Amino acid sequence: MAPYRIRLYRDEDYDAVRSLFARGIIEHAPAIYRHVLRLPRVQLGLLALFTAVRAVCGCWLLAVGAMALVLAAAWPLMRSFSTSYVQEALATDLCDIHSSYMRAPDSCFWVVEAGGEVVGIVAAAPSQDPAQHGKAMELKRMSVSKQYRGRGISKLLCGEVLRFAQARGYRAVVLYTSIVQVVAQQLYERQGFRKVAETSPSLLASLVCFQILQYRLDLPGRP
Repeated sequence: MAPYRIRLYRDEDYDAVRSLFARGIIEHAPAIYRHVLRLPRVQLGLLALFTAVRAVCGCWLLAVGAMALVLAAAWPLMRSFSTSYVQEALATDLCDIHSSYMRAPDSCFWVVEAGGEVVGIVAAAPSQDPAQHGKAMELKRMSVSKQYRGRGISKLLCGEVLRFAQARGYRAVVLYTSIVQVVAQQLYERQGFRKVAETSPSLLASLVCFQILQYRLDLPGRP
């Protein structure tokens, strides 16, 4: 496998960055689906549906078919958590990466290059939370290609953001990840981040217990 290096974003990276980000988010859709199916309320609902259809129709095959239809209908709904997030990102900051991160104050975008390809990305920008304005920087859009995971790239990207924030006098770095991104949570916790909040981005997300987790790492003050 080719050696890698981290560098600043260039305009020719545009398509590769957007593609890598989209793939990295969409791949979590099956995990969201499994998360929902493991919920006791969902399992009880499916059992109730099976029992009701069998009682009314007297046929267990129809009951199984009804459950299969519900499960099939639920898949695009659960996948929409990932696809809608990707669409929003591609239409906002990732629509004009140079303006969003390379020209904006206290912002930056890095890529990891290996064999002439972009295999990792991360961005930094001041937190949009009014309570954190001027105090915390947000780590954003981190993603690493599947074939390059487990080589310390995520840790390298995380460290780049931490150094960038500290050099600019920020007191903390915050980030957001989802409840199903367990590997990412473990990475952030090993880097010293702690979970400080959990929120549901929509009513549907609240109903299926899909949460967005906020992590924070307080930076040491300047000597």
